[in-house]
Amino acid sequence: MARGRLRIYLGAAPGVGKTYAMLGEAHRRLERGTDIVVAFVEHHGRSHTEELLQGLEVVPRQRLVHRGAEFEEMDVDAVLARKPAVALVDELAHSNIPGSRHAKRWQDIQLLLDAGIDVISTVNIQHLESLADVVEGITGVRQQETVPDEVVRRAEQIELVDMAPQALRRRLAHGNVYTPEKVDAALSNYFRPGNLTALRELALLWTADRVDEYLQRYRAENDIDSTWQARERIVVGLTGGPEGRTLIRRAARIAAKGSGSEILAVYVARSDGLTGASPQELTMQRALVEDLGGSFHSVLGDRPAEALLEFARGVNATQIVLGSSRRKTWQWMLGPGVGATVARESGDVDVHVVTHEHVARGRVRPIRRIARLGVARSVAGWLVGVLGPLLLTWFLTVFAGGTKTGHTDMLLYLGLTVGAALLGGLFPALASAAVGSLLINWYFTPPLHTLTVNDPQNILAIGVFLAVALSVAYVVDLAASRTAEAARSRAEAETLSFLAGSVLSGEKALPALLERVQETFQMESVALLERGEDFGPWTCAGSVGPRPVSRPEDADVDVPVGERLALALSGRVLPAADRRVLGAFAAQAAVVLERRRLGEEAAEARRMAEGNRIRTALLAAVSHDLRTPLAGIKASVSSLRAEDIRWSAEDEAELLAGIEEGADRLDHLIGNLLDMSRLQTGAVVPLVREFDLDEVVPMALRGVAAGSVRTDIREDLPMVSGDPGLLERALANVVENAVKYQGAGQVLVSGSVLHLPDADDRLEVRVADHGPGIPDEAKGKVFEPFQRYGDAPRGTGVGLGLAVARGFVEAMGGSLAAEDTPGGGLTMVFTLRTVLQSELIQTLKGGPE
Repeated sequence: MARGRLRIYLGAAPGVGKTYAMLGEAHRRLERGTDIVVAFVEHHGRSHTEELLQGLEVVPRQRLVHRGAEFEEMDVDAVLARKPAVALVDELAHSNIPGSRHAKRWQDIQLLLDAGIDVISTVNIQHLESLADVVEGITGVRQQETVPDEVVRRAEQIELVDMAPQALRRRLAHGNVYTPEKVDAALSNYFRPGNLTALRELALLWTADRVDEYLQRYRAENDIDSTWQARERIVVGLTGGPEGRTLIRRAARIAAKGSGSEILAVYVARSDGLTGASPQELTMQRALVEDLGGSFHSVLGDRPAEALLEFARGVNATQIVLGSSRRKTWQWMLGPGVGATVARESGDVDVHVVTHEHVARGRVRPIRRIARLGVARSVAGWLVGVLGPLLLTWFLTVFAGGTKTGHTDMLLYLGLTVGAALLGGLFPALASAAVGSLLINWYFTPPLHTLTVNDPQNILAIGVFLAVALSVAYVVDLAASRTAEAARSRAEAETLSFLAGSVLSGEKALPALLERVQETFQMESVALLERGEDFGPWTCAGSVGPRPVSRPEDADVDVPVGERLALALSGRVLPAADRRVLGAFAAQAAVVLERRRLGEEAAEARRMAEGNRIRTALLAAVSHDLRTPLAGIKASVSSLRAEDIRWSAEDEAELLAGIEEGADRLDHLIGNLLDMSRLQTGAVVPLVREFDLDEVVPMALRGVAAGSVRTDIREDLPMVSGDPGLLERALANVVENAVKYQGAGQVLVSGSVLHLPDADDRLEVRVADHGPGIPDEAKGKVFEPFQRYGDAPRGTGVGLGLAVARGFVEAMGGSLAAEDTPGGGLTMVFTLRTVLQSELIQTLKGGPE
């Protein structure tokens, strides 16, 4: 059975017309004779959408009961039994009611697709899982219902239903999206022009990326190598040199001239890993291109021009930006450079060659060093290279009786040259070749004991010997150098791998990195210095080791990171070869410092946002919740003072009761607001003493109706150590909240001892109701300030009761948590210190027994 196909209508926000477009598509297919049904479509009271449902077959919905309320969901089994060719399923990201076949509607859709049924669905951009944090940052609203991006990506067709923000706000104002009572709140909150514009941009960019994926797949399937300039992609070729930043900024200016352009910076590394690029410079260039909205890529290739062109064609690039060659004039004799090769072979890709201040100054290549041979091997190399030919000459003239050069003699001298190269490197080998050629000419080439050579063949033989000796010495030295470089590169790679793989997070990230630098390079101290201005004083952002320096000039080794950061090391002077890895450490230290700063700024921003949220909620409380009882009091007082109306005794009593009730509400609200303010400023100081629950519980129940609460407090319970006034306020708030949601029946307040195996016993006070309860994910949120659960009306309070209660209990060293009541409902659990535990703590602190 062929799997069904999924088509999705994607929108930027509710009300753009996704469901309307889906139903229009359904009518068009129905006219063509397609067997199509409505599996689940929610019209949300929108008349135009409801009209389009007429004439379409609707599969009956499944009815489920959850927490005493009835809900409707898609009946998956009924749709499978009906087995239409196409099914309409609205709201792809919807979460099903507990008891449904699947937790998410997109899982229901996957089942229909597996059964061979084509599905048409809808989703808004804010419901994509990867964009949840982005959308929350824009709108301030966290989306609880999300769908994995991969589910949407696998759709055969994705159609964007677009609408300008102004048009959507007009639709909203005309009542075509929400009911009239919700319009003003929607326009001033989620549907602000800035929010809608940002969401629209997200939807357009996400859809454009999917279209680009389809295009790339089509080109790959059809073996299309030529560039299709559907979108401007600018590839920047980097060499690791300082001109890279100039090229990146130039590419950014080119990209800014067109909408939707993309920058891809590429560094071509040699496949053998032996490169002269600076890791520090590459790190800075990576950061720059990412700051400008581009991406950084590294590819392997021994032929940079070919590798660069291959990458550009692979990403369907339209332009390539290169820097003018840094080669000197005489180096052009060795062949065309990378820029000339790329321009010649680029085909239909435009190539921009950008000039810079390093043109024709030559490439800064690392100085090749041989391995650290040590004093013994170096001396041995020079002895073999200089004394070896002399001893060989003495042996041949005294013992071998040689007076005429032969091929065997030259091979012996050549062997000494190779031995000198293996022991001491290039320079002892060159000395051995020079000394050997002179000795051969003096002692074994006629005329003897002169540097003159009569026979042309001997001249040729000596010349060949010298050339072979020099060549062999160079090759042997080059092989040794490559071996040493490879070993060093391996060590560097291991160090950089550790650096890249380390989880540098939290407050100790920077000290951990500096300790790693100290350990790797065997330094006495390491310090990361920074300054606020280009020529300002240096300050220490972090250091390890004794006596860290306070200025880069005082360090044995300093590595600048930009203009305002420097890594300063004290202890010894490092060789130039070690500075490559040190540069990578310095760049990583800058990243860690920046990440720490961003974390601090984010924490400060969250604190300010929380403060703003509380202030906004406080203003809302003052403007509504406090104004409501004031309005009732004023109306009652005005009625009583009216001279043209005579009130009966019953009416006067009712009006006075209303005034008293409004005053009590004001007192309760203002008390909670003041208590929350005290908790946030840390001004709550409990007056701890020993007391029984019998002292507190009756006082806490005075504010609730008689008969609404039942108590079960045993007399043998241990005494509590805490502040009875704070506990009374906390218990009163919790009981009042429980009575509010209890409905029929009584709230139970009970006490018991909690026996802990590895700690002292605790006293638990439980306030249990049998109301609707709350889901597990909301149990923590009900203790946050200004939170109302569910559809609680505005007049029921400002949402501070439980927050104040938890704050008071925690101030006494206890805890307050929520759990389900057996049989349904919610139980608030107070966990308090007993007198025995309090006395033990005082004893450990050295207080009175």
